[in-house]
Amino acid sequence: MSDTISPEMRLAGDIAAQFRHRPADEAAAAIATHIRQFWDPRMRRHLLAELAAGVAVDPLLAAAAARLREE
Repeated sequence: MSDTISPEMRLAGDIAAQFRHRPADEAAAAIATHIRQFWDPRMRRHLLAELAAGVAVDPLLAAAAARLREE
């Protein structure tokens, strides 16, 4: 197991940090919308695969990922 963070996880964490000032539900929706609109589908799949593998993440990012899985 590598100790390095993937570019997708780093970027997703940065995006989550930008929306942290909003209420949790609103922030999760905004993060998911941003990822949906601006990320290549391969990047989204890679992010969701990492999360499914159990990578620990910010709770806002986990909530956003749940919204992305609902697509």
